[in-house]
Amino acid sequence: MSHTAPSSRSAPLRARAEIDLAALRANVRALRARAPRAALMAVVKSDAYGHGMLPCARAALEAGATWLGTATPHEALALRAAGVESRIMCWLWTPGGPWREGIEADLDMSVSGMWALDEVTAAAKAAGRPARVQLKADTGLGRNGCQPADWPELVAAARTAEDDGLVQVTGLWSHFACADEPGHPSIAAQLAVFRDMVEHAEKAGIEPEVRHMANSPATLTVPESHFDLVRTGIAMYGISPSPELGTSADFGLRPVMTLAASVALVKHVPAGHGVSYGHHYVTEGETTLGLIPVGYADGIPRHASGRGPVLVAGEWRRVAGRVAMDQFVVDLGGATVPEGTEAVLFGPGDRGEPTAEDWARAADTIAYEIVTRIGTRVPRVHLNEGPEEHAHDSHD
Repeated sequence: MSHTAPSSRSAPLRARAEIDLAALRANVRALRARAPRAALMAVVKSDAYGHGMLPCARAALEAGATWLGTATPHEALALRAAGVESRIMCWLWTPGGPWREGIEADLDMSVSGMWALDEVTAAAKAAGRPARVQLKADTGLGRNGCQPADWPELVAAARTAEDDGLVQVTGLWSHFACADEPGHPSIAAQLAVFRDMVEHAEKAGIEPEVRHMANSPATLTVPESHFDLVRTGIAMYGISPSPELGTSADFGLRPVMTLAASVALVKHVPAGHGVSYGHHYVTEGETTLGLIPVGYADGIPRHASGRGPVLVAGEWRRVAGRVAMDQFVVDLGGATVPEGTEAVLFGPGDRGEPTAEDWARAADTIAYEIVTRIGTRVPRVHLNEGPEEHAHDSHD
């Protein structure tokens, strides 16, 4: 669902997530300025961290991103099917994945081990054309990627596959474990391992188009990690990847998503009245309660029960009692507001509303999870789309 007019704020929707694509474009430009000698990959995995993959991908490309990144090949193939022509890389493969479809869609596909190289070369033979692959090095994260001890075998096999015309190694890459903790000793250690692994591959005859390691926090704080390409995810959506180091504003970023709902019911209750499951909240005195019609099925974290902040009629209120599947309650402290009044759960913060970071603190998690988990029952309303985008995206 997409609109261009900010008048959507008055739309009679149960709930909506407004996505400000002008803010996203500005964030991409700010991140490009942080890494002026590197290309920028806009990471749009998980439906663009909950913001809507296709409109966000197009907005990022308009602002100068030249690559898109997804986790799964199915996400990447969906971008191609929608007509996106930029370079697209996808990295989370499992055995039996759609390698041939990826080859035919001109995807750059990550390979972390021999099983994946075997599958992609078999698919290249079937397709009758070489596969674009990027070899991932595990430099210390211990997640995906090839261990240094196994790297020579993978590199040698990739070189043979290149000679056989089955693959083209377009990139060498890795991922940080602790880039959101500036000065952490693992950062320098991982960079040193990556440089060694790149050197080995290049001495073996690999000629990568791009070498890349920097995620959002490294793009902002570890300039020596920028190499040829930086991969920006959460920062592109205006959320600080390291709140301890700086806010979004400190990094020149603006949160892109505003989550709001319409107050569904306001009622007077007496003192001593239990609220929501388990009666973990009991009214201290006579008061008014406001019903907010979103719950954990919409991605509102149950862990924020009793703590999650909401702006209602200019006042911060907290979740009273437990967050339920479809709704939660706020204590309005005796105030009476009309049903249909906007309740803003989070946004950029400049209208006095809470931010995703405020909800992250309330739920003992990170802001990445707050925006990414907002469910499909909440329509995305895309603001400030370009004319060309709007023509293509009117039914997203």
